[in-house]
Amino acid sequence: MRITCSDAGKRFNREWIFRRFSYDFLAAHKYAITGPNGSGKSTLLQVLSSSMAVNAGKIEWYDDGNIKEPESIFQYFSLAAPYLDIIEEMTALEFLRFHNQFKQLMTGTSIKEIIYLIGLEKAADKQIRYYSSGMKQRLKLAQAIFSDVPLLLLDEPCTNLDAAGYELYNHLVQTFCNYKTIIVSSNDPAEYSFCDHRISIMDYKQ
Repeated sequence: MRITCSDAGKRFNREWIFRRFSYDFLAAHKYAITGPNGSGKSTLLQVLSSSMAVNAGKIEWYDDGNIKEPESIFQYFSLAAPYLDIIEEMTALEFLRFHNQFKQLMTGTSIKEIIYLIGLEKAADKQIRYYSSGMKQRLKLAQAIFSDVPLLLLDEPCTNLDAAGYELYNHLVQTFCNYKTIIVSSNDPAEYSFCDHRISIMDYKQ
């Protein structure tokens, strides 16, 4: 998936979060959006997902060279972010099966294999509400990384992960996401070390 931004700007009330943002996100490339906490990284990521509309300029999405309408973009991306909730009354198996009904997981890897890959095989039949914060984050990453979509959006993807979790995250991205366009919002270099391009949100302030 390719995303083209032309003089895009987003504001809340009278405050511009970013402005005059022109950038071309190319298919199968890896991008990092960097900047201090509260600088607008997550807002830009949500605009790129079409979850928020811009107040200035325009954004266009292309899949296989065909332009897509903003209201259809949800079909083409997956997102992992600390502010996204998961259904804690479900088990990990149930959650991924439920997710698969709405956004298919990659072919060639079963749900049980995915759970094994993220190290949750011993807790696969436990309700998610009994998971630690790190275990929940591993599950969020799994549903995003293994979704069969061309665009992967990651907002502070290693929140609540320990050193082993960071290593797992980087392994999963580099093993299973080579064909995807990836955009990471983070101020932690360990979360975007694999990215080819870095974009500082501070360059697009008023």
